Amino acid sequence: MRIGEAAAAAGTTTKALRFYEERGLLPQVGRTNSGYRQYTPATVNRLKFIRRSKDAGLGLAQISEILRIRDSGSAPCAQVCDQLTQQLHALDRQIAELTALRTTVAELHRTVAAADPVACESAQICSYL
Repeated sequence: MRIGEAAAAAGTTTKALRFYEERGLLPQVGRTNSGYRQYTPATVNRLKFIRRSKDAGLGLAQISEILRIRDSGSAPCAQVCDQLTQQLHALDRQIAELTALRTTVAELHRTVAAADPVACESAQICSYL
């Protein structure tokens, strides 16, 4: 199948497919006599894996390492588990930081919403921030 068909089958774009090729995430593909790239179902499966990995928040370096393990003939399940564990910890930290930020912004909003703009100190840009 050609690049557009492979990209559509994997739920990605031709631009992304070319980018993954340049980064070495996809193996070299054969070409037709007329010079068109010829993709296989295995390439589409690999593209789908890359897309799912990105959807889970993994970076290209992490994805590349998982693919390297698979390409060496080993199952990358332990590496995937480690990467997802790290991703969960990072998400938990981000959620905690965002929750704290939301609390701060909500308190500031309550204060400023109840304030009288005339009472704002002229020497400050805004007394509430």
